[in-house]
Amino acid sequence: MQVTAGRSTIDSFNVPTAITVIDQDDIEKQVPQILPDLLRGQTGVFVQETTPGQGIPIIRGLKGSEVLYLVDGMRLSNAIFRNSPNQYTAMLDPFNVESIEVLRGPSSSLYGGDAMGGVVQVMTPTPRFYGSEWQSNAAFDNSYASAENAFQTHMKLSAGNEKLAVLGGFGYQDFDDRVAGGGEEQAHSSFKSWASNSKVIYHPNNAHELLLDMQYYNQPKTPRYDELMPGYGQTNPSSSVFYFEPNERLFLHGRYRYTHNTPLFDSLEFHAAHQRITDDRRARDFGDSIETRERNASLLTGFTVQAALAHWPRSQLVYGFEFYHDEVDSRRFDTDINTGTASTEKSRFPNASTMDSYALYGNETLQLGERLQFMLGTRYSHYHTILAPADRGVGARLDHDDVTGNVGLSYLLIDGLKFVSNFGRGFRPPNVFDLGTLGSRPGNRHNIANPALTPETLLTWDGGFKFQNRVWQAEAIGFVTDYRDKITSVLTGDKIAGRDVVQNQNVNKVKLYGVEFGARFFASDQLELFSSVNYTLGDETFTDGKSLPADRIPPLNGRFGLHYTLMPTLWIESYTRFASRQNRLSGRDRDDPRINPAGTAGWATLNLRAGWKPHENWALQLSLENLLDKNYREHGSGIDATGVNVIASLHMTL
Repeated sequence: MQVTAGRSTIDSFNVPTAITVIDQDDIEKQVPQILPDLLRGQTGVFVQETTPGQGIPIIRGLKGSEVLYLVDGMRLSNAIFRNSPNQYTAMLDPFNVESIEVLRGPSSSLYGGDAMGGVVQVMTPTPRFYGSEWQSNAAFDNSYASAENAFQTHMKLSAGNEKLAVLGGFGYQDFDDRVAGGGEEQAHSSFKSWASNSKVIYHPNNAHELLLDMQYYNQPKTPRYDELMPGYGQTNPSSSVFYFEPNERLFLHGRYRYTHNTPLFDSLEFHAAHQRITDDRRARDFGDSIETRERNASLLTGFTVQAALAHWPRSQLVYGFEFYHDEVDSRRFDTDINTGTASTEKSRFPNASTMDSYALYGNETLQLGERLQFMLGTRYSHYHTILAPADRGVGARLDHDDVTGNVGLSYLLIDGLKFVSNFGRGFRPPNVFDLGTLGSRPGNRHNIANPALTPETLLTWDGGFKFQNRVWQAEAIGFVTDYRDKITSVLTGDKIAGRDVVQNQNVNKVKLYGVEFGARFFASDQLELFSSVNYTLGDETFTDGKSLPADRIPPLNGRFGLHYTLMPTLWIESYTRFASRQNRLSGRDRDDPRINPAGTAGWATLNLRAGWKPHENWALQLSLENLLDKNYREHGSGIDATGVNVIASLHMTL
């Protein structure tokens, strides 16, 4: 069951959209460092990791602000998201997750700007109790991983009855420097984090429900590995000092749900949320005496209202309104480490810049007979962005409007087999990062502002088959994407302090093609086989007509494995994850110190894990990752993956 594809709860087999669901069973088998780890090897997803403690999924060749990220229905994506790999999805506690849903393909009719490559929605646990008596429980998770001498702990306490329930959680992580395949220690790769969360749900009767939620995550000092170690084509690192100090996220959320049959709706939901993401940095270029401290934050406030109305047999209309206000707080201070002289310099973003958006949307799911289903959606979006003059003396005001839509259909060919097809238009207005980023950037670049950017647009068609019966769950989807007016970092030919000057411009067109395959086969009550295979091909055309491979396109990748239940208390699982060689590189890929200009080598890992639950209140799990100690790097990542990694974990409940 999932809620993202049509903003309502429905079996993923019964929607035409391509969607990947990572449920509680999948999550409980893993011991993630960061939330994107839970997406590795999944259908339609490839994970890039710039440095330990950071990572982001790539969906159909798109990443960063080209994909929309939600938490419990509210935006994680904000005005300072980059349209390239960034760290913000790693700022969610990986142990405060109930499920993850990945909607693959443009979803702008339901979710607006940024939802071009798809939508990743993280659902967090909600406490539920039954009966009038007050009840309570507790859960404790502890683990140790050898490749990073890593300790993780998380505890969750909940109490309540059928009307009122509360939940509280706390987590802590401590990772030493990583040991890659072959035994090489990766200096500057350690990090720590801590997280907390709380949730209250009040359900006085069947008609009313009130939920209040708080989430907090903090990495106090995380090194940027690829800046501190020489990369490809470098004899010295780009930076002597580079720390995210700190990276932090605070999320406050309230939801009111009213359920009652009326002519206009069966259910009505109001959401209000405030999120503060802090992206502070301390950096110093290699061989330089000037140390920079940045204070960057996004303050995002959102309000949404949504109604759902069931009509006709098995048909439903969902419609609603959204408003978001995002304000950017950005400052920079430089200090000469030799003299102690301090100065105020131009910040990364124009301080006090804002981005407002509002939208009206509707989505109709029509069941026509026993075999044919249509999904039709449309949305009007307006964005108002103010690039403040701040410390640079030049500002801008931009207004962008757009009407987006999608059409999907599924046709039941025979029992258990559906043909599905979707056509959608995506739209992404330039955000504050696109418009106003200034200063030193990774890859020996220096970025200057461009307030004249226009929105990106995208058209995608996909089609394929979904199959489901007593022993099989499978899907095979192909897609074609036409991406226009892509905002791209362009070399100007100038240099500042030895760095190449770049500027974001609407200059390119991108064509993306791909196939996604996922399957589970339940051979018996004890044996399950699973697999996924993903392939994307991308070409980018420049204004001069020259065509090159598109940026950061993942290679052929996927996983194969089996899960066997030996007895009710004991299970084992074996799987391999793999990726082929990727030597179709863009010019920017070849110049990126994170990527071998000769191409990223292919790789495959062998992995085992087993779980034993001798008592209803506690369970043990042992994972053996990369058993063959393969030395490899996931394409586009800034650091090699771990070598042999032994992970022991203990789960206890009271």
